Amino acid sequence: MSIDVIWLRQDLRLADNPLLGEGLGQQLLCLYVLDRRWLDEARIGPARLGFLWQSLIALRGELLKRGSDLLVRLGDPAEEVARLAEMLGADRVRVRRDPGWEERAAVSRLRRRLEAVCPVEEREGGMLLGREHLPTAVEALPASFSAFRRRLAEASPPPAAPAPLTLPPWPSGAPRGLPALGRICPRAAGWQASPRGDFGFTGGEEAGAARLADYLWHGGAVAHYARTRNGLAGADFSSRLSPWLAMGCLSARRVNDALRAWEAEHGESDSSRWLRFELLWRDYFHWAAWQDGPRLFGARPWPDPGEAFAAWTRGETGVPLVDAGMRELAATGWLSNRARQNVASYWLHDLGGDWRLGAGWFERCLIDHDAASNWGNWAYLAGQGRHERPRRFAVLRQAEHYDPRGEYVARWQPALAALPPGHDRHRPWRAAPEAFPAPLAAAEPDADVGASP
Repeated sequence: MSIDVIWLRQDLRLADNPLLGEGLGQQLLCLYVLDRRWLDEARIGPARLGFLWQSLIALRGELLKRGSDLLVRLGDPAEEVARLAEMLGADRVRVRRDPGWEERAAVSRLRRRLEAVCPVEEREGGMLLGREHLPTAVEALPASFSAFRRRLAEASPPPAAPAPLTLPPWPSGAPRGLPALGRICPRAAGWQASPRGDFGFTGGEEAGAARLADYLWHGGAVAHYARTRNGLAGADFSSRLSPWLAMGCLSARRVNDALRAWEAEHGESDSSRWLRFELLWRDYFHWAAWQDGPRLFGARPWPDPGEAFAAWTRGETGVPLVDAGMRELAATGWLSNRARQNVASYWLHDLGGDWRLGAGWFERCLIDHDAASNWGNWAYLAGQGRHERPRRFAVLRQAEHYDPRGEYVARWQPALAALPPGHDRHRPWRAAPEAFPAPLAAAEPDADVGASP
């Protein structure tokens, strides 16, 4: 009987998952391998690991309903996949074609290892557009987002594929099991997001679909997205779909299909166009990562982080907006787009920090981390690689505009709540210098550089 091994990575879903599409063998083994280096090198923190484990548990439940299962292991992903394929005498291994340089190198190692055993088939998925829908070869796509967007103006994403109703059975004698998270990382097993974060994320395809339905249909918050997208606090100023997209619990096409259905009933609007615009940004960083390869991650070795980096990660820079954002990130594993840009800009341009250290910290903390979007956005702000011009934000000016009463900073720094509302909360060293020392670096540059207010 023919056996397929499905190596799952950032594609933890059934709907619109090309790995589970046509042409499956008579038996099927679905496998996820947590890279041990992520733990050894502290590249995945408790928030992201907890969300990942919830997603794996949810996926296993759905696979079992369809006659299959999910095996989860800890180790070197390529080695674990190869050993199972060899042990089972697999006829094929399927894996998503990922843009990350480490992911691509792992597939190359696997292909060499299994050269005499079975083919390794890569399939694309999760994005709005596949290679076959692009107007040109990936290597010829424009370097800037603006040009990329213009080039793809006429491209139309295909609809998402439905989830399979049944799947081939588990191979006879194949191992099973999903270890308890407490065995892998006790800290992650006991981690809980702070209720100050307004929104509770739960991993898994069903939870992602429920959030999508709530944002579009039940709460209707999408109708106001163009006005609220730069918010800092609240459950619905943003779609908050990014963690499920990053983990592959939802595909961009599924989100796009739902958005099209909403537009068919309510009409296309600035808000619906803005949400689709964000999906296109995600596609851009995906294909840019393919073009850049290892250059996306900068030169090695990295510099010593130093005390300024430690203070930044702890939310102790002395700048309330920056410190509030970094504390929210640590306490929830998520951060608004506006806050991300400001905390990153402050690290890069006020503290003079290395962009790779910031990207690495976000990789550890964010539950919606994916290599292309995270590292691409950091390079974009830093003016590295393909991005020739750095983007700097005047943090205090941003704080006054987006948090005029200081409510967001007071939420994450309760000591500020005792100060009068208004600008004093963003400059507490003026109101109470004995209690709030001056920032680590100048917080009031003359103007934003390449950034909208």
